[in-house]
Amino acid sequence: MYSFESRIRYSEVDQNQELSVTGIINYLQDCSTFQSEDLNLGITYLQEHHRAWWLSSWQIVIERYPRLGEEIVVSTWPYDFKGIYGYRNFTICDKKGNYLVKANSIWFFFDTEAGRPVRAQESDIRGYGSGEEKRLEMDYAPRRILIPENAVKMPVITVLPHHIDTNRHVNNAQYVAIAREALPEDIRIRELRVEYKKAAVQGDEMIPCISREGSDYTVALCDREGTAYAVVWMKAESEGPRL
Repeated sequence: MYSFESRIRYSEVDQNQELSVTGIINYLQDCSTFQSEDLNLGITYLQEHHRAWWLSSWQIVIERYPRLGEEIVVSTWPYDFKGIYGYRNFTICDKKGNYLVKANSIWFFFDTEAGRPVRAQESDIRGYGSGEEKRLEMDYAPRRILIPENAVKMPVITVLPHHIDTNRHVNNAQYVAIAREALPEDIRIRELRVEYKKAAVQGDEMIPCISREGSDYTVALCDREGTAYAVVWMKAESEGPRL
């Protein structure tokens, strides 16, 4: 397990003085990035070897939102490597060890020069552990998310420079931020799942297509032809206002 401690900053909270959903995802992906950097398997290593770990899916369960100024401990560990895939758990806990956030993620290893997924070699995963660590206890959801047919199309979003990360694609957290901003502001998200399908780059246009069933919202971020870049499913605390 790899962990780091932090404190919730003013720049990370929403209007309720709580860590935002985007802030939660940023902490999780920062944790795995810190682990890779500390093992000398980070961005520079991957770029030199024309490789990248790309995220295939998230499942994030929010037990309680940490508040402004609260001290937290963010942790991660890979629990399996299989073919091109790596499987990784995350947690955010308070200082007493109580779970605030539990998460599961599936990643795939990518050859950026050949433009295709490849199997990770021993040298690519050294130091991460045996890959046989115990899985976090949570209800695991399927990776794939069904896109309902009764979607409501929202205004087009153009991918801007602040959406882009070191892979020159839209950052994983930014897809969720775009999807969340398309929903009513006053709903409170308790669980989310994300399936990443196609990388969006600067200048691309996304159309949020929103469906709702009770307190569940599905947002497919699609191109003009209807092909999804990412699909985001969010469960609200209770039924919110109609779209």
